[in-house]
Amino acid sequence: MSGSDDPWGKWRKPEAVAPKAEAKPVAGAPDGSADAGERETRATPAVDREKKPKTKSADAAPARARRPAPEVVAPVVEEKPVDPTGTLSVRRSVPREWGKLPLRGGSSLRKPSVPKAAPVERVASSEPKSAWARKTDRPGRPERAARPASAPKVAVVREGPTPEGVRLSKVMSERGMCSRREADLWIERGWVFVNGEQVSELGTRIVDPQSSEITVTQDAKKDQAKAVTILLHKPVGYVSGQPEPDCVPAVTLITAENQAPNSIGPEFKPWMLRGLAPAGRLDIDSTGLLVLTSDGRVAKRLIGEDSDAEKEYLVRVSGELIKGGLDLLRHGLELDGKPLKPAWIKQLNEDQLHFILKEGKKRQIRRMCELVGLHVIGLKRVRIGRIRLGDLPMGQWRFLRPDEAF
Repeated sequence: MSGSDDPWGKWRKPEAVAPKAEAKPVAGAPDGSADAGERETRATPAVDREKKPKTKSADAAPARARRPAPEVVAPVVEEKPVDPTGTLSVRRSVPREWGKLPLRGGSSLRKPSVPKAAPVERVASSEPKSAWARKTDRPGRPERAARPASAPKVAVVREGPTPEGVRLSKVMSERGMCSRREADLWIERGWVFVNGEQVSELGTRIVDPQSSEITVTQDAKKDQAKAVTILLHKPVGYVSGQPEPDCVPAVTLITAENQAPNSIGPEFKPWMLRGLAPAGRLDIDSTGLLVLTSDGRVAKRLIGEDSDAEKEYLVRVSGELIKGGLDLLRHGLELDGKPLKPAWIKQLNEDQLHFILKEGKKRQIRRMCELVGLHVIGLKRVRIGRIRLGDLPMGQWRFLRPDEAF
């Protein structure tokens, strides 16, 4: 094919001159030479040498360019990962339902199927509907099933013989050895002996409490010796018991800085606050003597059910006393549906009264005065039992001395 007959000639690059190939002898020639037509040539460029098949002669090869042979690409086979032996893994081949995660052991948590409640038929009513009822009447909202009425509670009566005897902790409390709470603690620790026999089980009863001999170990006596009783002159603005919102408990005043200078007793230690509780209330608007103790015997003496310790108060009042009001204050009033115990009351002047009570209900004096036309504007407690407030400065405290008792 000539150059004019080749339509791609003007765009094809000129071919490189192929180097002369060395002639190889052909079998049958005596001198080892070969004709030109029977010689093998290597006119193929170096880049096509590996892909183009060999030809018998350079003249036999066509002058047009030869396309490279297409490359054969082997198909890619995705290999599945194989779990190593002896390890744990999640099996991807197992389909997992939405919301059911596998638990330990391969099981899943399934909620028991609950049958749907039957729709409740609504009965038309002539009464006007509330805002909530009108809101629930919107179309498309499912009806709510009515809640079943709860069954009435039935008191369970246990049949059986009544246990004999009296609780050991109660007997110890009545004898003044300790409080019932301390007695239970000592019994649990094995510090109590009845007629020489150790008792360590809570709830133990004594058949003959009058003649039984009850003793405690030295550990119980040492534990009781750690109990302290503190006398505080509480100012106005502090609560005696559990703190209410925006209120400060009176126990926060028991610090080494607030101890009275002439106080007689041991050196104050922070551990003494452990178990310290007020033995008797004193209102936030009242001031005077407040007893805080960790000794169960003192608490029982002051606030026990059978306590007869006197509490003395100085009360400043305003208003006009009704006729016979002073006699009513002494005896004849009742609070919370229960009559009050007789009280000793004296009028010191027009606006001051002197109270001596043997009980301590919540805000008792203030409520008593309101029943006879008076309003309390100031209240100060000056004595509890045989212990007086004396000259203890306001906001300071002291220990109960060994020679003092309520």
